[in-house]
Amino acid sequence: MSLTVHTEQRGDVVVVSVAGELDMATAPQLQDQITDLLDKGRNRLVFDLAEVSFCDSTGLSVFVRAKNNCDEAGGVVRLAAPQRGVLRILEVSGLVEVLHTYPTVEQAVAGDPTPASS
Repeated sequence: MSLTVHTEQRGDVVVVSVAGELDMATAPQLQDQITDLLDKGRNRLVFDLAEVSFCDSTGLSVFVRAKNNCDEAGGVVRLAAPQRGVLRILEVSGLVEVLHTYPTVEQAVAGDPTPASS
């Protein structure tokens, strides 16, 4: 399966909508998009994961790298609306809190303190 990535500016936040399977074959495509955003000074990113059906460790590493880069630039990374399977991977890996995961895009954009729950 392929991966599609769409970006939308919402105030000072860029919502990066990701759809498909995020794995070793597709992660470089998302990484390229993130690098482009960072190069343009966009360091407040919300990843909409509602349409991500699968995410492996390579996909997780893209999010961790994005968080580290955004942190260094004074920005923030938040994840939004992961499907149950992706949320479970985030929980098991211990990244659900590190990557500030929210149940909806709106809550992530707003920085709502309510985390996603299982």
